[in-house]
Amino acid sequence: MDRKALRRLTYGLYIVSSHKDGKLNGQIANTVIQTTSRPTTIAVSINRENLTHEYISASRVFSVSILSQEAALKLIGTFGFRCGRDIDKFSECNYRIGSTKAPVVTENTLAYLEAKVIDQIELSTHTLFVGEVVDGEVLAEGEPMTYAYYHEVKGGKTPEKAATFIEEPEEAEKKPELPRYVCSICGYVYDPEKGDPEGDIPPGRSFDDLPDDWTCPICGASKDQFDRE
Repeated sequence: MDRKALRRLTYGLYIVSSHKDGKLNGQIANTVIQTTSRPTTIAVSINRENLTHEYISASRVFSVSILSQEAALKLIGTFGFRCGRDIDKFSECNYRIGSTKAPVVTENTLAYLEAKVIDQIELSTHTLFVGEVVDGEVLAEGEPMTYAYYHEVKGGKTPEKAATFIEEPEEAEKKPELPRYVCSICGYVYDPEKGDPEGDIPPGRSFDDLPDDWTCPICGASKDQFDRE
């Protein structure tokens, strides 16, 4: 089986959030679908090891923020590669508390939905939470971020716990003249031939020549958390 065929399925990029005992958490997800129209229901697939899974299981509610193409990699990295057990993700972005008491990320968000869980299906590594939509609003005009756009244009990576994670086989390739460096946290590759458009670093600049305060554009890791490829 050619697992790359799965990448022909279309996905968006969302932040799914919930709450528990007064605490907030959220994560990046791409498996969000509308399941029925009457009543209006949606389903999200969440890894059982993730803190967001624990919060949804406890509160029985969740929100979905639909991200814009303009969403910064730093925002995606915070919610996709950082753990809510270690940091308060919402301290680094704009958000509001919704009618279900679940947090709603409003930064770079085109629209949001809030749902109450009415069913769930246990899968091998994930739970498919089905929720009845109880609130929602369009916040801005623009194009939604697709999973393909995130990978092909933004150069984003996929966390191992994502429902759509595909492990890439190692391929022999010609070594570039300037070495590339890999983030040990999220797997982002700094390629001197491409630079870092998000950080205004032009192509041709070596990793060693980056400013000391430069950080990973996806997860915010410092330079000392990068390893030479």
